[in-house]
Amino acid sequence: MKDYQSVADAVAAEIAEGALRPGDRLPPQRAFARRHGIANSTATRVYQELARRGLTVGEVGRGTFVRATAPAGAPALTEPAAGRIDLELNYPVVPEQSALLAESLAALLRPDALAPALHPVGATGTPAFQQSAAGLLTRGGWRPDPARILFAGNGRQAISAVLTALVPRGGRLGVEELTYPVVKAVATRLGITLVPLAMDDAGLVPEALAEAHATAPLHAIYVQPRLHNPLSLSMPAPRMEQLAETLYGLGIPAIEDAIWAFLRDELPPLAALAPEHTVLIDSLSKRVAPGLTLGFAVAPAALTTDIATALRSGGWAPMRFALEAADRWQRDGTLRALVVAKQREAVRRQELAARRLADFTVRGDPRSFHCWWQLPRPWRADTFVAAAARHGIAVVPAAAFTTDAHHAPNAVRLGLATPRPDVLAQALTTLADLAHTAPDDLVTD
Repeated sequence: MKDYQSVADAVAAEIAEGALRPGDRLPPQRAFARRHGIANSTATRVYQELARRGLTVGEVGRGTFVRATAPAGAPALTEPAAGRIDLELNYPVVPEQSALLAESLAALLRPDALAPALHPVGATGTPAFQQSAAGLLTRGGWRPDPARILFAGNGRQAISAVLTALVPRGGRLGVEELTYPVVKAVATRLGITLVPLAMDDAGLVPEALAEAHATAPLHAIYVQPRLHNPLSLSMPAPRMEQLAETLYGLGIPAIEDAIWAFLRDELPPLAALAPEHTVLIDSLSKRVAPGLTLGFAVAPAALTTDIATALRSGGWAPMRFALEAADRWQRDGTLRALVVAKQREAVRRQELAARRLADFTVRGDPRSFHCWWQLPRPWRADTFVAAAARHGIAVVPAAAFTTDAHHAPNAVRLGLATPRPDVLAQALTTLADLAHTAPDDLVTD
């Protein structure tokens, strides 16, 4: 009897030899099972193994295809795309940014001020830093309790620490069916099982959360209620209230990723509705700059000690210099000026994307720095990413955000923040022209 590994090896050899070419569609799993004389369950494992090796990609309603591009060696969205127009990495920068930051830092660089700023500091910072951070994180009528604010080196470290504290190795973490790729990587490293939860146009479906928890208990959920990455949607108030009620009813904590929420600072967070069941994560990387990072975790009192312990044991405590800088920027209004400037810039870039991609189905909040492009047929996300790369443009396929490589929408995420506006306009025009062609026109030997 054939085992799934040997069958997968045979298909991999066909791909390596060119008998199966990039973009070729594999037969449906039942037909594949009959052809190879194996059980349907074995065929399923073969397809899973091929996807795990990065040889194939699955798309919802379309089937499984030989990859047109090799999978990235690191989690998507974590490294700059050198030598390309980068619509993957997504860090907003405005022209006045450096001047604003430098002016505020001048006093900190005096020897008498710099010396204490270079001393170590713990995950709880100081009461003064916590008060300043509470002002920074205030939005939508909600202000966090300063005593519940913890600090990390950056947002990813804050996420890692909270997952470490809340979900044991082998535990189950509910995530939106399209989720932040770094969370997938962190969960894998920590031995956490991700459980995809259904979404609709209002965001995560609370009934899906309750159903998944009833099937096997979840230790926590990770959710992006505001300016969801990649979909750019924000939960309406009724859905937020329903989700909060579900969390209280089930008694499980939510990890709320608010990294992009500063762009919609009139909207309150989930933490405002379920404060004892929500750990809010935020950072400076988008508000300020990727090179000067600081992460925040606003935790319920019952979880503060465990999360602080995880931050210390993981080596994820912040640098005091970053805390000092953020404190000064917050107190003198620099951070607020940056937020307002970046909100305006996001509007400009979304308008640019709407004009250049007007012929297509694109979702993007008017104050978001990313948009979700549902590709036209006959394009597939994998082949479109490969074709864009040949034009020197890096975009992110939907598969980077899914927990199941065989159920990826036929879409790509475009990060609008990184290129200069003129370069972004050029890239969007090129992508639109590309989408108007047929993939077969671009196949080369």
